[in-house]
Amino acid sequence: MTKVFRWGILGPGNIAAKFATGVAALADQEVVAVGSRTQASADRFADRFSIRRRHTGYEALAADPEVDAIYVATPHNFHREHTILALRHGKHVLCEKPFAINAAEAQEMVDVAREAGIFLMEAMWSRFLPIIVEVRRLIADGAIGAVQMIQADFGFRASFNPASRLFDPALGGGALLDVGVYPVSLATLLLGEPDRIAAVAALGATGIDENTGMLLGYPGGEVALLATTVRASTLQEAIILGSAGSIRLHSPWWVGNTLTLQRAGDDAEVVARPFIANGYSHEAMEVADCVRAGRLESKTMPLNESLLVMRIMDAVRAQLGMKYPME
Repeated sequence: MTKVFRWGILGPGNIAAKFATGVAALADQEVVAVGSRTQASADRFADRFSIRRRHTGYEALAADPEVDAIYVATPHNFHREHTILALRHGKHVLCEKPFAINAAEAQEMVDVAREAGIFLMEAMWSRFLPIIVEVRRLIADGAIGAVQMIQADFGFRASFNPASRLFDPALGGGALLDVGVYPVSLATLLLGEPDRIAAVAALGATGIDENTGMLLGYPGGEVALLATTVRASTLQEAIILGSAGSIRLHSPWWVGNTLTLQRAGDDAEVVARPFIANGYSHEAMEVADCVRAGRLESKTMPLNESLLVMRIMDAVRAQLGMKYPME
């Protein structure tokens, strides 16, 4: 019988609740501990998800001997600090996206994990959904020929609050890091590293990007047209255009379960690939599978690709003239 994989959650916010829900759907995994800045917050979250071990402070969670891996779910600006804290205590880490504030922070996290020989992965959960796995299989099988262009967006309308995580530069605010990372990560998944990057944006009252467009160019002539915003709700679709057909990931593509495959000369075909529970189960499964097999990183979300995504977003922000106060 497989030993239960034991999670600790660092930072019991909204995204942590989604992750806990995903883990609860798995028979061989369990959230056994939670750490928060206050005992009251830890208790509320633990009561909601029937978590036995409740810690005040993140150090206590990182030191908990009953925890196999820690899910870092704090705001962007704390990812480096909290990931390294967990790694220093010998815990495997799944760190919520974006991986860090910038590539330098991300590199430090990767270096610590590799030096310690401990598993680390960015929680780009959409990458593990069955529909995205199917996209990769179809492309590898030549269903649409060679990928030539990607069009993807992710945006929503947010009420302006200068103190909120979305708008406060001190918390790594802005559309790009919050949801723009999804289309950027999709582009790197399918096209790799660009050799040209162009970006435009509207910077809001707090200095963060509220409305951003990106154009990525690749050595083989491929292009990615990406958009993100907190000013409007976008279609949240992704279209992959190949030399012999296309794939349209239905809205919302980042948590989708259907696509339309159009092979050249054939009728369109709708493909369904449902996900488990709320979709977060799949990244938890990947972490447990890797750790049990002795792998130090995921082949599906390798650390070098997380670093690439951060470098692309650094380059975009440099063009926008957007710098965070901690940089």
